[in-house]
Amino acid sequence: MTQTQPLFAYCPQSLYGTGCADTSCTLAHDAKYCQLCGIICDPASSYDDHLNSTRHKKSLERPSWVHCPICDISVTTTAGVWEVHIAGRPHRQHSIRKGIKPDSVQPIPPPPDAPRLKRCDACNIVLDFVAWGSHLAGRKHKIQEQHAAYKAAFARASQDREGVTVSHAENGLDFGIVALPAAKKGVQSELLVSTDNDASVTLVSADVIPAGRASSKNRKRTPFGVDMARVRLARGQSVHLPVRFQTETRGRFDAQVAITFQGANQKPFIIIRRLHVVVGDAADHDALKPVTPYVRNRRVPWRKDLPTVSGERPPSLIAAQYIKKLPKARIPANLVEALRSGTPEEIETRIQENYFSGPLQLTSHATFFANLLWIEEDRMVEDLRRYDMADVAFSKDGRLYSLQVPGLAEKRPSVMIGDAIKVQAADGSDERTYEGFVHDVYMETIRVSFHGSFKGVGRRYNVSFQLNRIPLRRQHQALNSSLPNPQRFLFPIPGHEGLERALEPNEQAITLFNPLIGTNPAQLLAVKSILQLRPKSAPFDLWGPPGTGKTETDVEAIRQILHRDKDAKVLACAPSNSAADIIALRLSPALTPEEMFRCNAASRDPRTVPEALVPYSLHMTSHYGLPPLETLSKYRVVVTTCGNASFAYNVGMARGHFAYIFIDEAGQATEPEVLTAINTMASDDTRIVLSGDPKQLGPIIRSSIAREHGLGVSYMERLMERPVYDAQTGRGRSWVKLLQNYRSHEAILRYPNEKFYDNELEVCGDPRAINSFLGSSQLVSPKFPVVFHSLAGHNDRESTSPSYFNIDEASEVKTYVQALLADRQHPIQAKDIGVITPYHAQVRKIRKLLQEADIPDVDVGSVEIFQGQERRAIIISTVRSSADLLAYDAKFTLGFVSNPRRFNVAITRAKALLIVIGDAAILSLDPVWRGFMNHVYLGGGWRGDPPTWDVSAPVRDDADYVDELQEALAAEMSVLMSRLSLEGEDLEGDANVDRPFQETD
Repeated sequence: MTQTQPLFAYCPQSLYGTGCADTSCTLAHDAKYCQLCGIICDPASSYDDHLNSTRHKKSLERPSWVHCPICDISVTTTAGVWEVHIAGRPHRQHSIRKGIKPDSVQPIPPPPDAPRLKRCDACNIVLDFVAWGSHLAGRKHKIQEQHAAYKAAFARASQDREGVTVSHAENGLDFGIVALPAAKKGVQSELLVSTDNDASVTLVSADVIPAGRASSKNRKRTPFGVDMARVRLARGQSVHLPVRFQTETRGRFDAQVAITFQGANQKPFIIIRRLHVVVGDAADHDALKPVTPYVRNRRVPWRKDLPTVSGERPPSLIAAQYIKKLPKARIPANLVEALRSGTPEEIETRIQENYFSGPLQLTSHATFFANLLWIEEDRMVEDLRRYDMADVAFSKDGRLYSLQVPGLAEKRPSVMIGDAIKVQAADGSDERTYEGFVHDVYMETIRVSFHGSFKGVGRRYNVSFQLNRIPLRRQHQALNSSLPNPQRFLFPIPGHEGLERALEPNEQAITLFNPLIGTNPAQLLAVKSILQLRPKSAPFDLWGPPGTGKTETDVEAIRQILHRDKDAKVLACAPSNSAADIIALRLSPALTPEEMFRCNAASRDPRTVPEALVPYSLHMTSHYGLPPLETLSKYRVVVTTCGNASFAYNVGMARGHFAYIFIDEAGQATEPEVLTAINTMASDDTRIVLSGDPKQLGPIIRSSIAREHGLGVSYMERLMERPVYDAQTGRGRSWVKLLQNYRSHEAILRYPNEKFYDNELEVCGDPRAINSFLGSSQLVSPKFPVVFHSLAGHNDRESTSPSYFNIDEASEVKTYVQALLADRQHPIQAKDIGVITPYHAQVRKIRKLLQEADIPDVDVGSVEIFQGQERRAIIISTVRSSADLLAYDAKFTLGFVSNPRRFNVAITRAKALLIVIGDAAILSLDPVWRGFMNHVYLGGGWRGDPPTWDVSAPVRDDADYVDELQEALAAEMSVLMSRLSLEGEDLEGDANVDRPFQETD
């Protein structure tokens, strides 16, 4: 009455269903499953004996289901499901809402109609009992069971046995951190094999089994080796087993050595030991190692029932005298409740049914996006809570109080002048909440005003940062503005095209301010098309792929507009201050401070404003302001951010004052953000020009619900799905795509060109710039300036930061930077090197290494930071590297690399040299990355262990390469399991004895 085979060897239809009708089925059928006890009886004839067993009778005596009266759900009494349930978030939320301690809830007998849940230990999930049979028959469950069986077999084979002891049983044989020069020469360590006084065995062989993620038919060569002849070990004897290691690359290397013995009974048995080496810089690893283990950050204690007293608001909050007041636009209580109660799946379903059940259309547009903004705001507030501070001290600074805020210089948290913070006494001695307002921000210090009763010095406080809602309130205001003829702005239809027909190349000759525009047919067409836009037309989209000069095109178009119409007024916006500054800087040589106004938000730090734009701005004593309406109305061009663009509406400027509204980098802004400018100021005759690239990064959205329901789709991208922007009939009439790339070498541009831009981009960069690294010693192939460095590292976290870092990759980045700066044949300055990595922790670790190496001028940042920028050399550290054998876990770690747009931005920043460092096995799970790595390998730019897949096979965009990896893992495991089977014992069966479904009577 024992299970004689692993779970995946049994036919699920026979085991859990009504019987197997497949005559070709090769799985085991002679078995029965006892649902009550969770065991398999093999053969099936033993099932009756099991029913009479003590175990089954005890199971019958206890209730198999219990009910939670708080959550109205039943769970099984086995496998600790009740404990898991009461510790879960939904139960705790329901209990707290009802004023009950979650752990104090006692189970009751279940009502007959209550939903029932059962836990699958192998998959670590709880699911409805109705789905139990189909779950066990599913492929994912089988893989998890297979993995568990192999893991148990590994554990069994790792134990000393038969009187034989092999050293390094606990952690395996760890070579430690080996410097690359030593690894190239080869290093050696050893295992000690001993017998006790009762054992006499023969050591038959010792073989290294790779622990990589390659398939059995394409397994990478292991850098480990063992040379050991057959040797007889008498009682109480020992022998040293030498293990050598040699490689040409850095990274982490793992394997197992399987030592085969033969005992006195002539039966073979195997003992396994793990092998591990880190090849790298020991000093770097010591400098970057986790300071403390990662633990989830706890919420700062906070009482919501205390009265609030407020401090003095800074001048920036009362600077502008708006005629129109911003709406409060508070999140509706019912939406708050919908976002707070239930599991994430229940919340998503509730939000879908109650708020987004219908399609987005003209009549629902304002409500649809208002709900998305509120959902996003709720998530923003939650995220800001992560930065709350506990038990901190303020220092007196004149009439203000100063507070050190770690991470503030990196906008973690983001705090601006005018923002509010709330504080409470950490020891609970003061029954008030003090609301303070930020008057100054510098590096990692804020200066705050509090109410006169605040006794800050000498006491400890808890601090809560408050979300600045003004940008959101402006967006709500814009959504509810009465936009004339909204159809052509929001849902344009045929007839709303900007031009009746696309212009021919020689039509509408113009005299250019920038003569280089004349050498670029697409730029010239875009400028001429913008000048010919009809009134009452849809927004005109200027699609500018990387390095094609869309901002220069915008600037030329604006100058042509001003030249043709002396009365024309232009509003130029961008999502960020830096992007808006670029527009203003490009226009400044042609416009005086009396003709152009750079409108800055009152809270902007004047230290961030380019010196050349100071004359174009209005800075009061302590903040930026607005000139009188009469003066504002005279400016020919006003440049500001999208979020600040409604200032004109709010100070009373007439709708239609601006003949043209330009939105640069429109793909990076949410639709409500862009409409802050358009909905408040556009009239029937206003022409709208959107410039951006829908194939690059969209807006940053924190809420997954808001993102999935459309807030992550930019206004420009949504419009381009309309028939007006059809690739055939709309091109040249509603949109123009720029084609000449002035940035990148052909080898760098080729893959993104094919993948994202229909292979239409043309390499037009200065040969002296884009070819400047050809022949460099950093290249694998002297004529191919792209390198993929395959490196199997390890991702870590530390302290309370959930962000990941990878020491191996950080060290490799430093090595490349040092080598580039030392190359006199291909000289480069540090400021011309950029390092892109997706995780903030990795940014900090790389900066630390570069600063310690006295290389402070290399920019290190996220993809978002680098969008719109370029460097001669770009190094990308992808960070994530999972050594876990579970492919599902591996795919789960792909948060960065599974985003095609982020990938596109990252690899198109480089002009002359692109170096990517990453774990090829993990990256290959994503089709976009697999295609890129194929491109590099076939181009001769691969460094490190070769790919474990067929690089000549077509990459399927819709493929789930996790399945492929799972099959490869199963093949690897099977190879090892076949080695273990030499013992003549069923190790899988032995390992499964202790599993929950194993019969133990």
